Amino acid sequence: MKKLFLTSALCAVTVLSAQIDLSSTRFGLTAGGTYSRVRNAHNPSGARYAAYGGFLAMIPVDGNDQFFIQPEVEYFGAGETGKDKDAKSSPGYDAVYANNYISVPIYFKGYFSEAESEFFAMARPKFNFLIHNNVTDAPVIYTIDGDPVTGVNGKAASFNFALGFGIGFSYKRQLEITARYDLGLSNTYPGLMNEVSSDPNVQKKKSEQVLSLGLSYIFQ
Repeated sequence: MKKLFLTSALCAVTVLSAQIDLSSTRFGLTAGGTYSRVRNAHNPSGARYAAYGGFLAMIPVDGNDQFFIQPEVEYFGAGETGKDKDAKSSPGYDAVYANNYISVPIYFKGYFSEAESEFFAMARPKFNFLIHNNVTDAPVIYTIDGDPVTGVNGKAASFNFALGFGIGFSYKRQLEITARYDLGLSNTYPGLMNEVSSDPNVQKKKSEQVLSLGLSYIFQ
């Protein structure tokens, strides 16, 4: 069974490679807003609103102008805050755990038909490289000689991996609006698992999840 799976995967890659038309690649710009949370992380925990922006390439993988590989390079804001509506008086409510990445998603993109203006769906692996981790107003974990120390609270991993899905609408294959969801598969805050706490969520993986809505402009 394993050999059959590997053989099938190799055949699929070979066929796909044969269909890729790099000479017809189109380039574009993409930008939008993000809504992110991190599961099983800080307490209190709330959403962070940020933005993304970057560049894309659309590479045809068939002769019908319907299926594409779409790699992107983005500046991408995610993370969380402490603004849980049920914890307004709790320490850490004003905390911000801002994770900013250079993100490299690689989409497989399919339009629902060959029409110029049409809906499309996307799926991708996504590779996030942390470039800036800014933590403000985090609650104090303990003190040393009277000085507050926040320890590992909020220190994000330098790399994480996610799976992304999206759906959108294209106007004449040039101006596109896309809604996306990214499910983090890596542990965003591995250091938090070392904290001493009675909360059972401390030992669970910290999954970063992001909803985004944006516009793309694809050059002719």
